Amino acid sequence: MRRNLRMLTNLFFIVGLPVTMYLIFGANSEFSDFELESGRGNVSAQIMVSMAVYGAITATVSLAGSAAVELQQVWGRQLGLTPFTQAGYVLSKVVVALVYAALPIIAVFAVGALTAARVDGMLWLGLAGLALAAAVVFALYGLMFGLLFRSEAAVGAAGGTVVILMFLGNAFMPLSGFLLDLSPYTPVWGVMQFANWPLTEGLLFVGTEGGTVQYELWQPVANLLVWAAVFGAVALWAARRHTARK
Repeated sequence: MRRNLRMLTNLFFIVGLPVTMYLIFGANSEFSDFELESGRGNVSAQIMVSMAVYGAITATVSLAGSAAVELQQVWGRQLGLTPFTQAGYVLSKVVVALVYAALPIIAVFAVGALTAARVDGMLWLGLAGLALAAAVVFALYGLMFGLLFRSEAAVGAAGGTVVILMFLGNAFMPLSGFLLDLSPYTPVWGVMQFANWPLTEGLLFVGTEGGTVQYELWQPVANLLVWAAVFGAVALWAARRHTARK
């Protein structure tokens, strides 16, 4: 973890970029002070949570993917000489990834508290916990990429796809039309709606149409479970394929 903390480029994309995006689109937006229908926070708070989740997802994808690559290279052979199992190694890396993912959540929430974000009382802690829990799904996404392609370049590409998934998941801006209809089936959508649920209660703005759309809690939960199963199954298949080739 200390090695990753020293990598300033990683820290920029994991911590600095989400904070900057929150300041631009959340704290300084003309809609930042608008209260959400739930009455538990404002628009700035919703954007704060979304940007914190973006940073957490980027962190888990990067670390979990790198762990998978390391395991299949020299470090994996060295591990075979110790009592530590591959499953234990991967689990320990996922735990480290979650600790690492807490950094952007803490940073974005701190900046949000000092600027325009308004959240009711102890809900601050609940939102932070939901953001971290939701990011677990993308630890599996990172593992999947690392096990499938077995290179740091592929892990970097996986991190790049997060931006596309964020857009398709209705996280960066309100979508409308076909993209709005598509978004509930994308991986990031469930993560974002789950993390923001205490604030939005499933009520989202429609892009250019100026209306709203209402979702039920089971929809983001089902999305999370399905995509976690997909990523986990593909990662397991890739690991077994690699083992069979040895």
